[in-house]
Amino acid sequence: MKTLPVALQVFSVRDDAEKDFKGTMQRIKEMGYDGVELAGLYGHTAEQIRKMLDEVGIRAISAHIPYMDLIADTEGIIDQYMAIGCEYIVIPYLNDEYRPGVENFGEVLEAIAKIGAVCKQKGVTLLYHNHDFEFVTMEDGSFGLDYMYSHVSPEYLQTELDCCWVKVAGQDPAAYIRKYAGRCPVVHLKDYRGEKSEHMYELIGLEEDRKDEVKSTFEFRPVGYGVQDMPSILAASVESGADWVVVEQDDSLDRPPMEAAAMSREYLKSLGW
Repeated sequence: MKTLPVALQVFSVRDDAEKDFKGTMQRIKEMGYDGVELAGLYGHTAEQIRKMLDEVGIRAISAHIPYMDLIADTEGIIDQYMAIGCEYIVIPYLNDEYRPGVENFGEVLEAIAKIGAVCKQKGVTLLYHNHDFEFVTMEDGSFGLDYMYSHVSPEYLQTELDCCWVKVAGQDPAAYIRKYAGRCPVVHLKDYRGEKSEHMYELIGLEEDRKDEVKSTFEFRPVGYGVQDMPSILAASVESGADWVVVEQDDSLDRPPMEAAAMSREYLKSLGW
């Protein structure tokens, strides 16, 4: 079976990257990752990041950038990450007041389309990275995620489907990837065990500190060590025209994050990836 290049979302090893960005990139490359997806600049300039990546010999394919940052300085932010070499700009999350189902969601979609238009003009592609809250049912009966993609042209917005959150929402990740065949250039590989819990967003740093409580019901795991049917997800990614898969583990509670990242890569290698 055809395989795709594999990147690591640097948020997975954020503390290591903050302490020693270049050294962390070197270790990621040595694990066998083909690229990285940024989530910030870790105290460096875009030029410094590009220089370190070039010296290590690994590329940044994409970057997660907060929605409000993109609104505040659309061209400046895009130019900054283009200087690093990113070909994808990703909206990673929407705060409560901007999510599907709120009264002004139409305005949010208009703003996203405008960001996407600037991206297209500059030669990069805007993606949206989902969680589970986008699976709220809209007035027309569709899920919020589907509503978003039906109301913003593929010309201006593509998908970065996160397989963990799709499954947490009760949907089949492989089926969802196929649903957006031709519109899913990047797929997030994320594994977990347990069930959706009230405070699970603590594990991505967005709620009060209740990690011990959350862990009893939900826990992110290295790819291949949780509940996901990764072979079917990988097959769907290839068949649907994805260009990259990206490993992400929002939190590693049982082992150092770099060890978890290595386990994920070794699992994928065991499948021939």
